[in-house]
Amino acid sequence: MDFKLTDEQLMIQTAAREFAQLQCLPGVIERDEKQIVGKDILLALSNLGFLGMMTSPTYGGAGMDTISYVLAMEEISKIDSSISVAMSVNNSLVCWGLEHFGSEHQKQKYLTHLAQGNIDGQLHIGAFLLSEPEAGSDATHQHTSAVDNGDHYVINGVKNWITNGSTASIYLVIAQTDYTKGHKGINAFIVEKDTPGITVGVKENKMGIRGSDTHAVSFADVKVPKENRIGEDGFGFNFAMKTLNGGRIGIAAQALGIASGAYELALAYSKQRKTFGKPIHEHQAIQFKLAEMATKIETARLLCYKAAWEKDNHLDYTTTAAMAKLHASDTAMWVTTEAVQIHGGYGFVKEFHVERLMRDAKITQIYEGTSEIQKMVIGRSITR
Repeated sequence: MDFKLTDEQLMIQTAAREFAQLQCLPGVIERDEKQIVGKDILLALSNLGFLGMMTSPTYGGAGMDTISYVLAMEEISKIDSSISVAMSVNNSLVCWGLEHFGSEHQKQKYLTHLAQGNIDGQLHIGAFLLSEPEAGSDATHQHTSAVDNGDHYVINGVKNWITNGSTASIYLVIAQTDYTKGHKGINAFIVEKDTPGITVGVKENKMGIRGSDTHAVSFADVKVPKENRIGEDGFGFNFAMKTLNGGRIGIAAQALGIASGAYELALAYSKQRKTFGKPIHEHQAIQFKLAEMATKIETARLLCYKAAWEKDNHLDYTTTAAMAKLHASDTAMWVTTEAVQIHGGYGFVKEFHVERLMRDAKITQIYEGTSEIQKMVIGRSITR
């Protein structure tokens, strides 16, 4: 068993770390406070090939492996989770879903732009529209409808909590075509954002990832060509579940990055801050916190790497991805809380960054499958 990263993977890790420090760190507090979406940062990220990291060069992507993607996600997430979640959705959900299940026509028309990200200075990024007001964890109960109308479908309904909701140029929409068939009557569609009948709601005022572009999106008699359906009729629910498996690796890596970023800040602060005549890291109470933080982060990292390795080797990574997301998100929440504690009063103010990381950590236990859903996935797997 080889735990050594390749030279290419190390190069990707270094490039992501430098990008995070030089491009993401300046202004990150202001973007959080004012809920500013970093479109220029996403454009710059696309120039590194990071918006289509795992997509084949045939379709404009960088053709990297999943471990490289995890490394990049961790480094970006240490600094700005709002940028990393946009990156995750485009890579894990949109580009991967289209490349593996889309038709050749769909790949040529849509995937090539999404994988490149920057087309003549314009940002091209995708969004994945699954959640609804009454269909979150229970994704089988889709109320958004797609009525077959001959050569096109007509979509009506509302989608909630959509990352990249207003910045996306392409939506992947999950909708119910035949209610009598339950989840077997669900389809997935490629919908261009400027299609008549689409309304993007106001930006959500969130506790964390405040720079993430999160909106509700509504559809009123939106016509979608039949050629924009992904896969065979009734494939939509399977498409969503298969795509989310990979998405969980991305969010696990995001949670890992949040935890790592908070730990690094806490470790550095513990060497600078003195009490009772010595740096606080020399006090056993702080040493024990740092030791447990480092251990939890390393176990989360190994789970993320294992899930990525299984995916790259075409193995069933469903359970490992769920474990990675469950453990990494819990670790992010615990580590960031402890990082604030180590900083004391300074941890409670924005300029030291750890309070923002603590707020960002919470969402990793919720989106792309709550921690409870991950436990269900794991439980069903180990009891089969």
